[in-house]
Amino acid sequence: MGKNKNVVKIVVIFTSVTALITLIFMLISTYFSQKDRMVIDGDTLQLVQLEEPEEGDPIAVIETSLGQMRMVLYPEYAPASVANFIELAESGYYDDTYVFHSEDGVYSAMGSKLKNGTMPDGYDKSKELIQRELHQNLWPFKGAVCSLNTTVDRGLKEMFFGGGTYYCGSRLAVINSIEFTDEIKTELLQVSGSEAVAEAFIKNGGIPNFSQQMTVIGQIYEGLDVVEALASLETEFSENDTYKIPKDDVKIISVEIGEYEKENESSENTEK
Repeated sequence: MGKNKNVVKIVVIFTSVTALITLIFMLISTYFSQKDRMVIDGDTLQLVQLEEPEEGDPIAVIETSLGQMRMVLYPEYAPASVANFIELAESGYYDDTYVFHSEDGVYSAMGSKLKNGTMPDGYDKSKELIQRELHQNLWPFKGAVCSLNTTVDRGLKEMFFGGGTYYCGSRLAVINSIEFTDEIKTELLQVSGSEAVAEAFIKNGGIPNFSQQMTVIGQIYEGLDVVEALASLETEFSENDTYKIPKDDVKIISVEIGEYEKENESSENTEK
């Protein structure tokens, strides 16, 4: 009997210790999860992507084989990523690059030297290691242009509890929109940290699941028809390809950096 009691005690102690360790891990995991989660301040929140560009704002004119897109850039919120994009654009890097992915009307990916979206031999790795920049004022609404994540650095802590330092680079995601069913609208309003952000998604479109996952560098203010077309290309998987690649070659012809001039924008729109 004594031996059995000792066995029972050992089992009880082991179970208790295991439960305690599990609880500690859960608490630590919850702590880091909450620590990394962006808290939205409703008093300072500005949905700048829904506003018209102002005179002198930096813009990019993206000529594609399907038409032109014009986007305003946000260096005040994503300085390193916008600077990286401008430097690449002014160097001619994006000229004759591929649209290498199109996802069922939801979004497209572009800016790759290779048709399958991978990086060419000898590429400048420093341009692909820009630390991700997230901001409560920038969201993956329809027309948002994001710098695609390239890699993540994780230490032992992050391996167990999540998180890490994310980096982005030269390739871009151009956001169209998911279909907002009544069920999705209701769920979005329930789980969103901001009613204003949730309502903006519902009204304007976009991809809520991408929220605070990628650096938003700009917003398309003209050429949303091109955004829709790029997201709805006929695609195929080729051997060893990661992305659903457009069957027909679709390319960025050029990217020109400039400043927003309301008078010129109005006259160009009138001519069209």
